[in-house]
Amino acid sequence: MNSSSNSKRSIVLQWMATLALLFVSTFAQASEAELILPDLSSVRFLGQTGHQLLMYGLGVCALGLVFGLVIYSQLKNMPVHRSMKEISDIIYETCKTYLITQGKFILILELFIGTIMVYYFGFLRHFETTKVAVILFFSLVGIAGSYGVAWFGIRINTLANSRTAFASLRGKPFPTYAIPLKSGMSIGMLLISTELVLMLCILLFVPADYAGPCFIGFAIGESLCASALRIAGGIFTKIADIGSDLMKIVFNIKEDDARNPGVIADCTGDNAGDSVGPTADGFETYGVTGVALITFILLAVSNPVVQVQLLVWIFSMRIVMILASGFSYLFNESIAKAKYANADKMNFEAPLTSLVWVTSIVSVILTFVVSKLLIPNLGDGTLWWKLSCIITFGTLAGALIPELVKVFTSTKSAHVQEVVTASKEGGASLNILAGLTAGNFSCYWMGLLIVALMGGAYYVSGMGVGTMMKAAPVFAFGLVAFGFLGMGPVTIAVDSYGPVTDNAQSVYELSVIETLPNIKEELKKDFGFDVNFEKAKHFLEENDGAGNTFKATAKPVLIGTAVVGSTTMIFSIIVILTLGLTQNLDKLSLLHPPFLLGLITGGAVIYWFTGASTQAVSTGAYRAVEFIKANIKLDGVTKASVEDSKKVVEICTQYAQKGMFNIFLTIFFSTLAFACLEAYFFIGYLISIALFGLYQAIFMANAGGAWDNAKKIVEVELKQKGTPLHAATVVGDTVGDPFKDTSSVAMNPVIKFTTLFGLLAVELAVGMPAKTSTILAGVFFLISVIFVWRSFYGMRIHSAK
Repeated sequence: MNSSSNSKRSIVLQWMATLALLFVSTFAQASEAELILPDLSSVRFLGQTGHQLLMYGLGVCALGLVFGLVIYSQLKNMPVHRSMKEISDIIYETCKTYLITQGKFILILELFIGTIMVYYFGFLRHFETTKVAVILFFSLVGIAGSYGVAWFGIRINTLANSRTAFASLRGKPFPTYAIPLKSGMSIGMLLISTELVLMLCILLFVPADYAGPCFIGFAIGESLCASALRIAGGIFTKIADIGSDLMKIVFNIKEDDARNPGVIADCTGDNAGDSVGPTADGFETYGVTGVALITFILLAVSNPVVQVQLLVWIFSMRIVMILASGFSYLFNESIAKAKYANADKMNFEAPLTSLVWVTSIVSVILTFVVSKLLIPNLGDGTLWWKLSCIITFGTLAGALIPELVKVFTSTKSAHVQEVVTASKEGGASLNILAGLTAGNFSCYWMGLLIVALMGGAYYVSGMGVGTMMKAAPVFAFGLVAFGFLGMGPVTIAVDSYGPVTDNAQSVYELSVIETLPNIKEELKKDFGFDVNFEKAKHFLEENDGAGNTFKATAKPVLIGTAVVGSTTMIFSIIVILTLGLTQNLDKLSLLHPPFLLGLITGGAVIYWFTGASTQAVSTGAYRAVEFIKANIKLDGVTKASVEDSKKVVEICTQYAQKGMFNIFLTIFFSTLAFACLEAYFFIGYLISIALFGLYQAIFMANAGGAWDNAKKIVEVELKQKGTPLHAATVVGDTVGDPFKDTSSVAMNPVIKFTTLFGLLAVELAVGMPAKTSTILAGVFFLISVIFVWRSFYGMRIHSAK
């Protein structure tokens, strides 16, 4: 492969695409039709009480930020042996290099989005230059927010990994659990607080006629950043993971063997895929869901007083979320510490489960209490508890979905045990089939649960909510998505728990601390404890299984939020197209052929996306394995060379960038093409990618989780590393890697970005003459096909010459 030639070709294609976009935009002629965009002018004055409440909200956010930073300081000052600190510092440096590279790439992608935003706001909506510049600025703020919390995530996780590994040496399980959770709570509190500060500042301080478009620009920016980091991180981490894992079979070496040059890349990938991606994704999820509800309120509620009441209520619920999560964590941790601090054994999943349920219960109670205080007289005086009930359906989903996911992915799960049993006689073949079965069954039960919760919200919405707005059930669905996130910091915390536990196990092995001269005496002298290496390794491996489980539980919550929340945004687009639900409603029907064709097209794009992301992982992993097998040295060395490790990181980064760029631009130009083709075709397309994406993501995430923890059972409970059974489960896990950590998780930001960007794209399209719009649809589609071709044929595995 000629990397220089490929790099030049990529640059040429990038600028060809940009020039094509600028060319067609220049010649597109917009009509003078007045289109709808969320306008906050009517609710600029929130009233003294509303304004004070939201200002207090900024104070609560400041406390949340302090909470996150204090925990960061505590982790940084925890004791750690120099050998482990050295490894975590190397992992952070490689993560930092990766994130800087991705940041430059995201700014290139912003050129594409910025071009459309300038054309839309400047030429189609005739905004003055200053206003367009402010909107673009807030799209950059969205990118910076998502990027910044992702950076904080890798920094604190790479502090926590070595501290967790070191704490395990004391021979007690509790610190091995407490440190990763502390790290996760720091990320969760800082993430939600930062998101809310930025949104409150737009609402409170940005001029009235700027605020609505600035919310849209902000949401597009954070969605762009999250999509890029999720896709690229998912590809990077699974290239490294597969490359590292397969060496266990090829050379019969132990997990995270320090002589394996793929292990550092794997550790970097744990953060790139399981920390950077989810953190950016979580930031974007909370922002976009909020913007969707704000947009709905402004479009569907005609009374400005009611608009103000609902907006203040929505933001107050977000503020309550921070308080509920902080209190629940401190309360749950005090109980866990009393129960497990001196225990020699513990179920690592138990306190994590109780944290989720405590937070859910506290959130529900506070939702009703604060709603009663804020909107006691809304509507007929009963809507405060009805709206609280609707949010509660979502909050319960945030607790029930993880419980259901554990049925299919936990090390205690009968489905995961089935994967292990099938592997004993059937090898890798039956291992893979059992995992696929678990994923399929999970879709059935998860789908029924989501339908039941949304059905409950629909029922309550029919009890008078429609008296103050159009399409009350759609608003109810948006509130369910909002409730999914009702315990946001805790959801992020249990998700972030996984990469720390995974890295801690790797840091332990890479530090080769057991082989250091006089290490037992040194630890006794410098840190005052007698080391127990066997217990330490057991706790780290067992805790990694809990981390795998809770990483799996967070994924359906986020994808469910994307789908349910996108319903609200799709309705906003429908309001635009039907001029407030007064025209063309007959086109939202299977009897309108373009609508039906859009439904079919969305499924095609989801399956292309699954294949393209997996292709990028497969090709990158092939190159990584090829390099590692040729360069690994097992005799006479204790560690792989830094140069070889950096080369594996370079391979992972290269294919992550190529895959992400092809995928993102296909999505970008497909959105423009289908929006220009026919507006109701586009609505069908958006609905389709949400529904196909929901089930494909759940299937892939839970199948991957089952394979992952089946391997963990063989390693930890059965102690059969290096056996044919272990080899079979390793193969299953490598199949599950791109399932659970690449394709499935990236659908969440992809669905939201497509829907949010579609809000602008469809307005842009309907503001053009039909002939121009059709021509543009053809041009954009051809460009998208180029990147579809590149995502497979340009990424195919070719044997080295």
